[in-house]
Amino acid sequence: MEGKERRELLIKLLTESRDPISGTELAKKLGVSRQVIVQDIALLRAVNKNILSTTKGYMIYLQEEQKVNRAFLVKHTTDEIEDELCAIVDNGGKVLNVIVSHDLYGEIAADLIIKNRQDVYDFVKHVKSKNTVPLKELTDGIHLHTVEADSEEILDKIEAALKMKKYLVNP
Repeated sequence: MEGKERRELLIKLLTESRDPISGTELAKKLGVSRQVIVQDIALLRAVNKNILSTTKGYMIYLQEEQKVNRAFLVKHTTDEIEDELCAIVDNGGKVLNVIVSHDLYGEIAADLIIKNRQDVYDFVKHVKSKNTVPLKELTDGIHLHTVEADSEEILDKIEAALKMKKYLVNP
């Protein structure tokens, strides 16, 4: 299978899946190495394919037109990650990413796509099981989340919840 044909099939697999697909699983389905998948994803992103890399795997992200989003600058401890993310999803938000602004490396972003409590629990479990340090640790806990919702009113509720919990920076 040629590269172009493989990348078209890769897009088809990601588009038809409701859930993220791991690089390993994609590699098995397409009969190539995981590294080839990583390279194909990079090539597809270079031609403006909206492919996200989450902790659960790759996915195509298509924003629905009626959605709105807002960035929230927050700070909390690692033990409060679950509470912060639940405050967002419980009020109707979807956490698209996490972004930190590092003095040396500049802006560092990671796609999250956390839309419900199960996603929150899976993310927290993944952080703990990998024994990793969350990006926020690079910036003394300060980080940004882009949150998507159905309306500005929902984003206002999320902001109020984060403010009440004292997670917002300079509210």
